[in-house]
Amino acid sequence: MVLLLFGPPGCGKGTQAAVITQILRIPAISTGEIFRAELKAGTALGNAAKEIMAGGGLVGDDIVNEMVRGRLKQPDCRDGFLLDGYPRTIPQAEFLDRLLGELGRPAPSVIYLEVPDDVLVARLTARRQCPVCGRIYNLQSQPPLKDGVCDVDGAALIQREDDQESVIRARLKAYAEATGPLIEFYSGPRFHRIDGNRRPSEIQEDINRILGLNG
Repeated sequence: MVLLLFGPPGCGKGTQAAVITQILRIPAISTGEIFRAELKAGTALGNAAKEIMAGGGLVGDDIVNEMVRGRLKQPDCRDGFLLDGYPRTIPQAEFLDRLLGELGRPAPSVIYLEVPDDVLVARLTARRQCPVCGRIYNLQSQPPLKDGVCDVDGAALIQREDDQESVIRARLKAYAEATGPLIEFYSGPRFHRIDGNRRPSEIQEDINRILGLNG
């Protein structure tokens, strides 16, 4: 089984990815994880990406695609995999289609978690972080035991700059603009739009039904 998981920042993709991969016993793969592995291993692709990033550039599709190719050929992907954050562009989606054909994999099933922007802004602006230990809290869903103070070391919690409303709205706008063409590209019977503004258990039930895991 090949799954693509889409959704804007704060939609709960991480929570659902963890559940899906545990049930299906397949790896959840993100481009960030692939990048870190390539950089740590010092591969030719990793070194090329490192040089580009050191110069302030963006790593192109050619390098990203080849990293994905290498990752999907690993033994743990034999029974399927979930991709989170890839593809990000139409050329990447077209490359993935060709790659899946080369690997003898089925066309992907696409799950899109849809959450209104105002809800996402409320979720993300509620995040707080301990400047000492780095622990993350959320005033809505995971508040500290004592208001404004880290449970671990008692340090005053802070709000990161990227959790400010103006920054979040800019990120959401950029995400929508980038994802719109991908949604159109994948539209069809394998594309599933799910209401992500519900309890995680309710979202999981919908995903289980789509994947034929109920009962």
